[in-house]
Amino acid sequence: MDASHNDEDLLARLGYKQEFKRDFSRLELFGMSFSIVGVVQSIAAVLLFSIPYGGPAAMIWGWFTCCCFLTIVALAMAELGSAAPTAGGLYYWTFQFSSPKYRRLLSWLVGYVNTSAYAAGVASVDWGVATQIMAAVNIGTDGQFVATSAQVYGVYCAILILHAITASLATKIVAKLQWFYIFLNIALCFIVIIVLPVATPKELHNSPSYAFGHFENVSGWPNGYAFILSFLAPAWTVAGFDTSVHISEEARNAPRAVPFAIMSATILSSVLGWVVNIVLAFFMGNDLASVTGNSIGQPMATIFFNSVGKNGTLAIWVFMIITLWMTGMDYLLAGSRQLFAFSRDNGMPFSRVLYSINPHTKTPVHAVCFLAFISLLLGLISFAGPIAISAVFTMSIVSQYIGFVVPIIARWVGGTNFQPGPFNLGSFSAPVAFVASAYMIFMILVFLFPAAPLPTSQSMNYTVVVVGGTMALSLGYYFFPKYGGVYWFTGPVETVRGENTKGEVEDHSSISEKGSRGSK
Repeated sequence: MDASHNDEDLLARLGYKQEFKRDFSRLELFGMSFSIVGVVQSIAAVLLFSIPYGGPAAMIWGWFTCCCFLTIVALAMAELGSAAPTAGGLYYWTFQFSSPKYRRLLSWLVGYVNTSAYAAGVASVDWGVATQIMAAVNIGTDGQFVATSAQVYGVYCAILILHAITASLATKIVAKLQWFYIFLNIALCFIVIIVLPVATPKELHNSPSYAFGHFENVSGWPNGYAFILSFLAPAWTVAGFDTSVHISEEARNAPRAVPFAIMSATILSSVLGWVVNIVLAFFMGNDLASVTGNSIGQPMATIFFNSVGKNGTLAIWVFMIITLWMTGMDYLLAGSRQLFAFSRDNGMPFSRVLYSINPHTKTPVHAVCFLAFISLLLGLISFAGPIAISAVFTMSIVSQYIGFVVPIIARWVGGTNFQPGPFNLGSFSAPVAFVASAYMIFMILVFLFPAAPLPTSQSMNYTVVVVGGTMALSLGYYFFPKYGGVYWFTGPVETVRGENTKGEVEDHSSISEKGSRGSK
């Protein structure tokens, strides 16, 4: 029996029929995970939130420390992804591993939190693309053009529309694009690592003691807490551990391809990102205020401008914009599959519309467009001020971590029997799950705090409002009298049986039957 039939059989045992074409190879799935991380372009997007919390020392050691924990989170996620590779991912695992008393509610909440994480992730990446485009225009006009919030938002909307179009392409086309994405992302890393040491003027070179040991905290928070806040950069960059899981129904040999993609993308990105941060710390100069406060609006662009001049910066920056644009496309791609899967299980409003495969592309076009629209609305937060839009960055991390930690914990406390896949941590499973969960719970609390003490309406961290609002709305929808999810949401729907003559799916399985699938 070939791999495609094995994949279909496994998916059927998980309760679903095969609806996507399995055109992603193991390396292409890795390429997607690696592209979503993005390394250089993602560091560029969040460097403004990294430098104020400790300067070069926090950039280097904050990245190293955080990535050690992120690797542990990746291990825990890879093990779950190998055992149950389905597009539903987190909410599916939550249902299967949780106790029967709470599994429907927890699965519902995780489904909505995971959806909001992707909406925020797409919004934060595409906002990063928009600001980088405006930074390029600023450089090209010698600082004469400074974009307004409305102008940046307009570019942001155009980027979202383009991403909705490309993320709706046939799986085979999208899979082949990943080879180009891998090459360009690795090439960009080496361009930065090679060009900055060669081109940076001597007066901007920093000593090893400065790069590795200079801690400059201008955030207003105590130094220890500021160092922890510097984790935002690696946590936002090396993220999306579940993205390959959501594409698993389009991947060949998914039980092995998914953990390979998660672990290889995490480790390679962590190492390359650390090297890039070290190079930046050595060749960014020691006037950090001028790097973060320059009219260009992007610290990374300022560092390049000081090193290679206007034309060199624009040349590199074009590649930055292209690679970050790729990241946004892949983020929307993975998020649309999660949204499709949750709609397949009747979790979303308009599930009948969102659970739809385009007959020409064989992709969930409706889900792609809906997720892009939600991200477009999230971008409106930018009009509340530059600090407010940072809530979209932290929201994506907080929502992701909530979605990750629930199934990881549920596996150990839900009372079900976990059946591992080919990637199995064995006796290390429990300690890995404990450390991963403890790290994520701690960071969820950290990222809900404002960027500086004594916040105003302009400097408040709106993450708690947006994430809390999402959870409150989903709970309100679940418990809404007569029409709420509590009356009809039954968790994962078994689409492998109960198909009528029109090809529509009916759910004939009970909660106990579904529960038995997760507790064999």
